[in-house]
Amino acid sequence: MAIKVNQEECIACGACLSVCPFGAIVMQDEKAYITEACTACGACVDTCPVEAILREEEDKVVAMDKSQYKDVWVYLEVSEEKLRNVGLELLGEGRKLADGMGQSLASVLIGHNVEGLAQEAFAAGSDKVYLVDAAELAQYNTDSYTATLFDLISNYKPSVILMGATNDGRDFGARVACRVGTGLTADCTGLGIDEATGFVSWTRPAFGGNIMATIICPEHRPQMGTVRPSVFKKPVLDYSKKGELIRVASKIKQEDMRTKLIDMIHVCTVSCNLEEAEIIVSGGRGMCKPENFSLVEDLANVLGASVGASRATVDAGWKPALHQVGQTGKTVGPKIYFACGISGAIQHLAGMSSSDLVIAINKDPDAPIFKMADYGIVGDVLEVLPILTEEFKKIKSA
Repeated sequence: MAIKVNQEECIACGACLSVCPFGAIVMQDEKAYITEACTACGACVDTCPVEAILREEEDKVVAMDKSQYKDVWVYLEVSEEKLRNVGLELLGEGRKLADGMGQSLASVLIGHNVEGLAQEAFAAGSDKVYLVDAAELAQYNTDSYTATLFDLISNYKPSVILMGATNDGRDFGARVACRVGTGLTADCTGLGIDEATGFVSWTRPAFGGNIMATIICPEHRPQMGTVRPSVFKKPVLDYSKKGELIRVASKIKQEDMRTKLIDMIHVCTVSCNLEEAEIIVSGGRGMCKPENFSLVEDLANVLGASVGASRATVDAGWKPALHQVGQTGKTVGPKIYFACGISGAIQHLAGMSSSDLVIAINKDPDAPIFKMADYGIVGDVLEVLPILTEEFKKIKSA
């Protein structure tokens, strides 16, 4: 709705000037004009004595036919010729959504020479796999992957799309949503089905992690969201399962891509690959100073583990942000999580609560971390860590 002035009828009486609460009306050449400050409140409409100010109805947007959209899709991210864990995790959760909505579960596999990975998607519960295989798609590229997924959505019309909140997922997920004219709920930590509407309910931290917001997308399709890795557990793979493989020809040409991958430089070693790690040794403020993190790294090296850190240590500059575990860092779900000198702030607990086994070391017996730890050691972490490291070395050598 907009407010318009019929210049032929306006008598420049000025009655509208005094009633506009936003100062959105000006007089020029003895005529009233509406400025951009107008909020269409309508106060001036009722005041004009000659009815020269009118409400103008805007063209209504035709509602989307949501009945054309069906099935839950999961985008499977490929890294070094393997499926990243987040895709398999989302297949497990996508299976629940698809069953609850009475729809099929499908996977999207984009790359080059990746057809062999489709069986893993079927084993994780996927009913269908949409495969787009081309040499131009061998490496992730924003332009080519965005165009490819947009083309798939336009042709097959999924109802829901789940993507990992990884560097790639965050990069092109929002671009795809913009192209298809829908919304995207980013960085989710929970999924469900809204009982009142039947829509997907997306849960994500808001206001710096102080509250959890639940969001639905009632008017547009597909319903899209990115989900943090390690929030959900991978389903048990059953390689006896079969599904439908749908090969889709790629329309991408080399000239469509504005950027080119020259080389891949690995700046992060296995020690900070937290999202894929089975064992994580994390240090907190109880390590006292950055030099003491060598004790955490020593234990991690013996166990073949990744090194994590609390937000306090990252903010203090002791470790890079790549190592941060927590609601504002990385969400992890290893088989074993060592919390060394970490008190257990709620934001940190939210990032590692999916761990199968938690071992906590803290000299404060009342530290919150002990409430969720499976095993706890009350003692000075600087004294306990060297002892643990030596004992694990003996076990490995034996």
